[in-house]
Amino acid sequence: MIRLPAEWEPQSAVLIAWPHQTGDFTNRLESVEDTYIFIAKTITQYQKLIIVCYDDSHELRVKSLLADTKNLSYILAAVNDIWVRDTVFLTVENEGEAHLVNFSFNGWGNKYPHHEDNALNHKLMAHHPFKDHNHIDTDFILEGGSIESDGNGTLMTTRQCLLNPNRNKGFDQIGIERQLSQYLGVTRTLWIDQDNLAGDDTDAHIDTLARFCSPTAIAYTSCEDAQDHHYLGLKRMEAQLQALRTSNNKPYDLIALPLPKPIYDEEGQRLPANYANFLIINHAVMVPVYDDPKDTVALERLADCFPDRKIIPTPCRPLVHQYGSLHCMTMQFPELFGFKAPYS
Repeated sequence: MIRLPAEWEPQSAVLIAWPHQTGDFTNRLESVEDTYIFIAKTITQYQKLIIVCYDDSHELRVKSLLADTKNLSYILAAVNDIWVRDTVFLTVENEGEAHLVNFSFNGWGNKYPHHEDNALNHKLMAHHPFKDHNHIDTDFILEGGSIESDGNGTLMTTRQCLLNPNRNKGFDQIGIERQLSQYLGVTRTLWIDQDNLAGDDTDAHIDTLARFCSPTAIAYTSCEDAQDHHYLGLKRMEAQLQALRTSNNKPYDLIALPLPKPIYDEEGQRLPANYANFLIINHAVMVPVYDDPKDTVALERLADCFPDRKIIPTPCRPLVHQYGSLHCMTMQFPELFGFKAPYS
């Protein structure tokens, strides 16, 4: 039986792709690297971290930045972008073993170049620990940030992303659900109708909007400012979440995460800063913060959701200038994934 583990289950490692000077962060690489250094040093206090580097010289630079950091592994592989949540394998449990599912990636609906990103998983398969596991390739297009799993067969997503014809043209909702069942073992799909946050170019990834904190609790992006562009849409989403039921036919416990004050780029475009893009790791939850008074509110509310984990504010203001945040730039691997051989 196939099962997609929940993020709060014990983990083996987290993978990130370190930003490179030829990438999208060229004009703010130093501040982005400061964020990456913080994230890397935090994760390695709790579990292993795999860092994808562009080439040999890039690896040497990253190693110099993390010279005093243990629990690291490096893999060389070119990428188009650093948002590995959407490009790296999803790991499922199948008959007690970890299996890697390589979904196709098309640059969030052919918005961006994506040849290297779509080929990334085959590059990873040449290295430990990836080559120790079975994997399956599929032409079905799916990004990790577009789905949320409760670990028990329930998946949450948005119609605006998974049913968008720029991903899997010709698939209706029933057809999508069959693919989710086949590859991820999904038995129940919760569909949310919600437009993307301003500046989000993923067509409304669920990991910017609503996240499972347990099989019975959902934290979600909310807005109480009636003058905000997002107010009505997020109120409609809130009503949809209130109407959802758990597998035991009970309402979910809902935790509202306020939007921070709008952040704009140099061209005046609003950026998709939010607190739902948190990352759960072993014994901790890393929460994106933006030098905003609402940071404290979000941290306190998530602390109530995860009383047995340390809540770690993680500076992510530089990241949102490329339209993503903490969860988007990481991918966790469950404990079952393991490490059957030393790092290469």
